[in-house]
Amino acid sequence: MNKILATLALLLQQTLPLLGGSYVNPLTDVCWECVFPITVSGVNVTPNHKDLTKYDTRFCYCKGAPLKAGIPLTFWEPLHMIEVTRHAYKLIAMGGTSVGSENMKNRGSIGIIGDGPSQTSFYHVHWYTYPLFSILGLFGDFQCIENGSLDMVYMSEFDPLWNDEQLSMIINSEASIFANPLAQIACIADCMASSVNKPLDSLFWCAGCEGSLYPFTGTVAHHVGAVQASSLLVQRLLAKHHRTGVAKGYNSGDFCEPKYMPIIKKSLYKTQMAYPTAQTAGECHALGKSDALWGSGKSFPVGGEDFVYIIWTKTQCCLDAVQPLLIQAKP
Repeated sequence: MNKILATLALLLQQTLPLLGGSYVNPLTDVCWECVFPITVSGVNVTPNHKDLTKYDTRFCYCKGAPLKAGIPLTFWEPLHMIEVTRHAYKLIAMGGTSVGSENMKNRGSIGIIGDGPSQTSFYHVHWYTYPLFSILGLFGDFQCIENGSLDMVYMSEFDPLWNDEQLSMIINSEASIFANPLAQIACIADCMASSVNKPLDSLFWCAGCEGSLYPFTGTVAHHVGAVQASSLLVQRLLAKHHRTGVAKGYNSGDFCEPKYMPIIKKSLYKTQMAYPTAQTAGECHALGKSDALWGSGKSFPVGGEDFVYIIWTKTQCCLDAVQPLLIQAKP
């Protein structure tokens, strides 16, 4: 019996590291349907895909020398990857590789608040640049896709604001204005709109059905479930990077280049889980969409408590009709 237990213990010890992460496969773990809808000159050209967004612009012009004139094009592009984990310095999307020493002080947690049933949690987040079209070499010299490579650009373990609400007020001082019942009641409307993939950008302090967008920290005061908490922290990190200028976005009708956008425009993003359960079909989810509609079975003990999300970003581009001809004319 002791030999059997020893063998099982050895197998478990060898297996557990494999359960702590996975290399995200850019072919099999990506929901390629999320590139839709595609609009050209304000017309949705995606078959059987409804999109209520309308653009009055039929042609676009971009300043510069020479002046660029073209056709407005919109589509969704996978540009970032965010992982949410309770294990400090552990890169879930990189096979669970650890790049630092975890201890009780920097480890994430889930606990009970007082004597009630409410739970609070703390997670670390990691941000990768993930311009998947460029990484895979898709679309060749197509001018509208973002060029780049896989790279780690942010780890919350090195950010003193991520685990301190007082320090985080430096970049989200307006949080106190919305810390009242009236402002939070308004988030019900955002929850309903987000659940049909139409988040309300005007209610920028709301994170849809997942909770409050403020503060920009890793502490979730009302932890309902791991999927809910991780989805909320994805939104907070996006909002934090918009505030600090790391992330930029397109305003309506702007097709030339993304602009500094200190207040996140939630409608520019949608998410797709890649780990522990990869979503490979169906529509991606708007920020704030209720996880009750899509998160069932996505979290489970031992190997299913950390998460990786692919962030699809709405790209608006002024497609130059002359540039493709110049590329073809090159010897």
